Amino acid sequence: MPVVVVESPAKAKTINKYLGDDYTVLASYGHVRDLPPKDGSVDPEHEFDMKWEIASDSKKHVKAIADALADDNELILATDPDREGEAISWHLQEALTKRKSIKKTTPVKRVVFNAITKSAVTEAMKNPRDVDMELVEAYLARRALDYLVGFNLSPVLWRKLPGARSAGRVQSVCLRLIVEREMEIEAFNNREYWSVKALLDTPRGQQFEAKLTVLGGKKLDKFDIASAEAAELAVHAINTRDLSIANVEAKPANRNPSPPFMTSTLQQEASRKFGFGARQTMNVAQRLYEAGLITYMRTDGIDMAPEAIASARDAIGARYGKDYVPGSPRVYKNKAKNAQEAHECIRPTDLAKATEDLKIADPDQRKLYDLIWKRTLASQMEAARLERTTVTVSSGDGQVELRASGQVMLFDGFMKVYEEGRDDVVDEDDKRLPQIATGEAAKKSQVTPDQHFTQPPPRYTEATLVKRMEELGIGRPSTYASVVTTIQDRDYVRKEKNRLFPEDKGRLVTVFLMSYFRKYVGYEFTANLENELDEVSAGDADYKEVLNRFWRDFSASVGETMELRITEVLEKINEVLEPHLFPPTEDGSDPRGCKNCGVGRLSMRTARSGGAFIGCSNYPECRYTRPFGPPGMEIAGAIPPEGKLLGQDAGDNIWVHKGRFGPYAQRGEVTEENKKPNRQSIPKEWPPEDLELETAVKLLSLPRLLGTHPEDGVNVWSNIGRYGPYLKHADTTSNRGGTNANLEGLDEVFTVGMNRAVQLLAEKVASRGGRGAPAKVLREMGDHPDDGGAIQIVEGKYGAYVKWEKVNATLPKETEPADVTIEQALELIAAKAAKKGTRKKAAPKKKPAAKKTAAKKSAAKKTTAKKPAAKKTTAKKKADTDSGDVVE
Repeated sequence: MPVVVVESPAKAKTINKYLGDDYTVLASYGHVRDLPPKDGSVDPEHEFDMKWEIASDSKKHVKAIADALADDNELILATDPDREGEAISWHLQEALTKRKSIKKTTPVKRVVFNAITKSAVTEAMKNPRDVDMELVEAYLARRALDYLVGFNLSPVLWRKLPGARSAGRVQSVCLRLIVEREMEIEAFNNREYWSVKALLDTPRGQQFEAKLTVLGGKKLDKFDIASAEAAELAVHAINTRDLSIANVEAKPANRNPSPPFMTSTLQQEASRKFGFGARQTMNVAQRLYEAGLITYMRTDGIDMAPEAIASARDAIGARYGKDYVPGSPRVYKNKAKNAQEAHECIRPTDLAKATEDLKIADPDQRKLYDLIWKRTLASQMEAARLERTTVTVSSGDGQVELRASGQVMLFDGFMKVYEEGRDDVVDEDDKRLPQIATGEAAKKSQVTPDQHFTQPPPRYTEATLVKRMEELGIGRPSTYASVVTTIQDRDYVRKEKNRLFPEDKGRLVTVFLMSYFRKYVGYEFTANLENELDEVSAGDADYKEVLNRFWRDFSASVGETMELRITEVLEKINEVLEPHLFPPTEDGSDPRGCKNCGVGRLSMRTARSGGAFIGCSNYPECRYTRPFGPPGMEIAGAIPPEGKLLGQDAGDNIWVHKGRFGPYAQRGEVTEENKKPNRQSIPKEWPPEDLELETAVKLLSLPRLLGTHPEDGVNVWSNIGRYGPYLKHADTTSNRGGTNANLEGLDEVFTVGMNRAVQLLAEKVASRGGRGAPAKVLREMGDHPDDGGAIQIVEGKYGAYVKWEKVNATLPKETEPADVTIEQALELIAAKAAKKGTRKKAAPKKKPAAKKTAAKKSAAKKTTAKKPAAKKTTAKKKADTDSGDVVE
């Protein structure tokens, strides 16, 4: 019985149903090996030798596969059909060979399928092959490059730019795009211009709008009407002339559908239509793929299999009629940069099934499937036919001319099903015009001037950022989501209303890298490196030569930069950002001169918390600071680096500071006598910029003593803790231990009375009831299909979780309890049970191993005849270690 290995348990379960009892299907749970996160895991001095280790969470999965192979000596690697999937298969083969689970007699085959359907899986089993080492080498090159950049560039950042976290090869280039766009916006100077429109009446009493295009016999450019006065003159010129229809031109036009989805376009469209982030889109698509509903979702390809095209055409004809089916199938040219990774497009596995035909419980999955189904069907539908009409209105003397345009839909074609969204749409003149004939009079109903200002380029959304990366050739389908997410997780970028804004840290990292590692954050360099890696996967380049060329120059740049002093780095950043941070002043004075003391010079500085600010060189005599950025862009009420003074209370200054772990209120200053003044963290619900003196004083009065409990005389306190407002029933001297009970709101900390406190504390004690009262069950999911026992969705203190027997698996934050499917619940249970099993098994091995060894040592002392037994113990230890088990 062959052992088949796939990535996820959900996928394993589905494939097991298709293959039946003749196969054992197991999950690797993703990658099983990785480079240890420490220096030396990639050795450039020894041909880039890479040291791999099996992750602690993966050891049990590798062992399960090894145990299965002990009974069934045949391995089929069925991981995903891309570079990462090929790498997982290679890692498994290497790890199992090292454990001696794969022997010389063990047949090892690789199979790939683009969809998890019975036909696709069974067909793949008929066409096995070996692991594609060219794809594996492309993976090794990428992994080594990312490691070398991360583990050599990040320490430079930590030492030379306090507060910076780390830098990645592709992430840094992506961050540069966002920072440069923000600097474009800040440097943008808007320009005023005017347009003039007229509302005109036809002889039949219908109205249409026309825009002035010719004035004084001259065709107008965008900025020709530059002021209100010029606009009024233009209005006067129109009002003093009779107008008539000079020309009506109607032209037929076709609109063709967009090609089916590939990874980047799916992420872009899901962002436009649903506001999904790139990672969210890929997670939802992964679940659809594992459920067998769509084809593989990481692809550069836009072509469709012939049988899928035929199925799409049949579905179109059946649903919308033969008029919507084009005479011949539409063929889309594949844009993939590398044929090895040019999979089929993302499409439904069964095009006859619309969303309403499937029982998809999860709303996000339902939305995304509907989007993919409509886009796929539309890509094979007839074009939309339009009639575009342009009307020219003239004064007859050639001095004034206006133009109106519109369109009429003659046949909706693919637009009956789907129309692609657009980024940053400019209003288009797609209005429908009334019946208009040449020579007719155009009576003026209203003439109005409109003022406009040029707009800066828009900030990136995740969709437009992915689109731009794709245009530049940066990254590949499997990297887009992780790259965009990583720069947000590192606090280099924040997302507000779906737009990406660079934080101070991100801006400084970009300027630093542009100053000292310009080549390595260059768009062309990064794109060329991607192309070289594609050549490796195509078998046209040696991956070690690619690594060697990169490392030779990169290591030299790192060495030079490590010798710089921090002051040099900061001055260099000041120099680069000078036009942005210190623009010319109106009076012509030195923009970097300190206006506070008149002596010092302003420059960028970094705080221990990682933020940047502008400070005076005459510190500590002059303590002038302002927020990082151009002067005048300070946020009202913003907290400067030295803190914000709110006022005085009982003779003490009350401050608000921003610390490493968040904002806090402070009473007094740090002095030799008072090194730790009274401080209290500001709750997340309260914006620190808006904190007032009275509120800060109340905050600093915490914990608040309500009095002694009427039953035992022990103190009862109210306070704000890490998890919100709460009551504590504890000893006066220690204020530790005892009973805690949650309060409903922050205000209740300052208002709750003893009666209410006693009630809440009593309810908390009652809820414990020995091991605790039963938690509230939100949903009954039925019994576990394999092992029995009820599966429930239960409400917990910190969120809902899946409960099965003694396994409690927390739901992901973005998942609503009502949307959880039985498949998702089983996957969460399996993952949690595996972790729980690791903890249980790790401890008991220590004591028996120690006792056994001790016993054998004791026996060896008594008689020399037992010495061979000691050697056997040593041999046994070595075997256990080689197999990856934990031993003492």
